[in-house]
Amino acid sequence: MFSRRAFVKNGALALVGTATVPQFLVRSVMAEQAAAQANGKKLVVLFQRGAADGLNIVVPYREKNYYAMRPNIAIQPNEVLDLDGQFGLHPAMAPLLPLYQKGHLAVVHAVGSPDTTRSHFDAQDYMESGTPGIKSTQDGWLNRALQAEHIDPKVATAFRAVALGTQVPRTLQGRLPAVAVSNVANFSVGNSQGAQAAAVSNAFQEMYAGTHDRILSGEGQETFEAVRMLKATDPAHYQPANGVVYPNTAFANSLKQVAQLMKANLGVEAAFADINDWDTHQAQGAVQGRLANRLREFSEAIACFWNDMGQDAEHITLVTMSEFGRTARQNGTGGTDHGHGNVMFVLGGTIRGGKVYGEWPGLEEHQLNEGRDLAITTDFRQVLAEATQHALGTRDLSQVFPGAKLGQDQYLQFV
Repeated sequence: MFSRRAFVKNGALALVGTATVPQFLVRSVMAEQAAAQANGKKLVVLFQRGAADGLNIVVPYREKNYYAMRPNIAIQPNEVLDLDGQFGLHPAMAPLLPLYQKGHLAVVHAVGSPDTTRSHFDAQDYMESGTPGIKSTQDGWLNRALQAEHIDPKVATAFRAVALGTQVPRTLQGRLPAVAVSNVANFSVGNSQGAQAAAVSNAFQEMYAGTHDRILSGEGQETFEAVRMLKATDPAHYQPANGVVYPNTAFANSLKQVAQLMKANLGVEAAFADINDWDTHQAQGAVQGRLANRLREFSEAIACFWNDMGQDAEHITLVTMSEFGRTARQNGTGGTDHGHGNVMFVLGGTIRGGKVYGEWPGLEEHQLNEGRDLAITTDFRQVLAEATQHALGTRDLSQVFPGAKLGQDQYLQFV
């Protein structure tokens, strides 16, 4: 038996003890510190599941037909948070306005998937795989992006790719191992081949107590290593920086845990979280209501995460996405139905924010997609490709988004 204690010092994980520290853990700590020094940039991907209403999130308040088509749920010109004289944020998104004004937040409008499906399941699958219209793709675009990144495997860690939740999402599934964290304070893990219960982690720890680390190999060792490293950071006593107080919501808690993992210098390069309940067929509301409540939670959590990260936010690129937008016209139950074009946000310390990007197609009847939706003028893969190349340094985007025919001449230039 041995005793040891671990603590976080100057943002890095340090280990001290009165006996020999397991060699695999020493190697891992050294590796993650080397990785952090080699490339401090990180990518955070947030998925708004349920098809968020981009037209009421970033409001085209100069469009007369917007008000004609939405007599009861439109956000009025005097209610929007003006961005550029043509578009304005929903008032519930006030926490994000300062980030836009400081040039940290960019907006991409009329963006989405070229596939025309209105199925939640298919559309989410296509966006997470990065191959619209192709159901046979086995892995996710973010997993491929990490594979295509030029990094020495010796400095990669078990926490290189992290998802907040009970299982690894489609976006991170693939050949590169990813860890799913449902609760940082009571760590349970999963990987790209399936979820594992916390009891398995505890069994590994008990097994290690009476053995040498050489019997731990492959995926089992990686899992055990991840548990040890994370618990050493004492996550239950995490204190956000700069006086930040996260809202008591599931999504805010996910972003709080992303901040914890990144600050612990565990070698996190990519993190994923999602927020549900954007399917507003009924009682969507305008300034107040169901959508407003969801937008308030969404915006407050992101703003808290940004402020919590402090100076480290300079190295983060955060991108948001949803499977498709909603109909331009409101329906008979005060909501909107499945649509097409939508809006994405890109937040970062080194991006060209403070601007609404993308070609605006207009909302006149002849400009609508199939006579009912906001048309798409920017492929969502173009946004993800630009953000990924900036954050991860991924060079060969043809591996990440096969068949997309992406080129820098098509970039929106938000980085």
